[in-house]
Amino acid sequence: MFTKLDKIFHRYEELMHKLSDPAIISDNQQFQKLSKEHSDMTELVDVYTEYKATKKNLEENREIIAHEKDPDIRQMAKEEVIPLEEKIKLFEERLKVLLLPQDPNDERNIFLEIRAGTGGDEAALFAADLFRMYSRYAETMRWQLEVIESSGSGKGGFKEIIAQIRGHKVYSKMKYESGVHRVQRVPETEQMGRVHTSAVTVAVLPEPDEVEVVIDKKDLRIDTFSAGGPGGQHVNKTQSAVRLTHLPSGLAVACQEERSQHKNMARAMKLLKARLFDKMLQEQQDEMAKTRKGMVGTGDRSEKIRTYNFPQNRLTDHRIGLTLYQLDKIMEGHLEDVVSPIRTHFQTEALKSG
Repeated sequence: MFTKLDKIFHRYEELMHKLSDPAIISDNQQFQKLSKEHSDMTELVDVYTEYKATKKNLEENREIIAHEKDPDIRQMAKEEVIPLEEKIKLFEERLKVLLLPQDPNDERNIFLEIRAGTGGDEAALFAADLFRMYSRYAETMRWQLEVIESSGSGKGGFKEIIAQIRGHKVYSKMKYESGVHRVQRVPETEQMGRVHTSAVTVAVLPEPDEVEVVIDKKDLRIDTFSAGGPGGQHVNKTQSAVRLTHLPSGLAVACQEERSQHKNMARAMKLLKARLFDKMLQEQQDEMAKTRKGMVGTGDRSEKIRTYNFPQNRLTDHRIGLTLYQLDKIMEGHLEDVVSPIRTHFQTEALKSG
């Protein structure tokens, strides 16, 4: 493992020199390629650098214990050894995880689909709250978010909202958000102050490259219709809304957010390709699960993954037993304390299963 880490470390230093070379800087394509390679190594190199510094510190303390004559200094060194040994173990586990083969989809942009489930208006309101939470998280990550399709409810919530999120490693951060999100709180319409439980489903679909999903036009049914909702009279008078149905799979998508039928068609096609790509990935994972027990992170969307309890200001992720009493902060988009432990858990499980 350490031979591999040393090679990566030397490559990282080599890249740093290359990225400061004027000849490389002037070649935009080459510069972007090397910048991405450098960026992909940064976390691993940072952890390895901390590991080496901690290892050196540990060896120095052991040297003091072995050769120092002053008993007080030896005792101080002994007290430092156990915490340093624990840090070394943690670093080694983290390095093993970081050396795992990367999910080829981690770099992809995503389509985020949020749908109200059981709970009527309250579920629709929570769907809106979740969308706001993810929107704020996207802002903190400097990602771009664009609404593709939405269907509102009478109380200001969403029966359904679909958005595209673009940016650096969006799928790697968001892929474990798929599933059933349960909310426990007192609805605004509740007169007696009783806590109600509602549910919202979230699906995270990686966006495929153009060449990965090719749709034959003869396999499509295209319907146009007048858009409803925001947009005023102009939208409602034109056949700007588009529904695409992929006949072989039965998958259908609609888009009416834009006034232009052409733009709605392009958005709907992107979303349809993402759903077909996701279907293909799910089938691959199901096939793998048949031959490999203990498969983790399959993104089963029927699974209840998380509970948001507002009276107790508590979030619980049921997959890893994580409980945080900072729900107010999380709902404002501070999701990293949730996302990071979940990613680490599934990476560790992948390490265990070989």
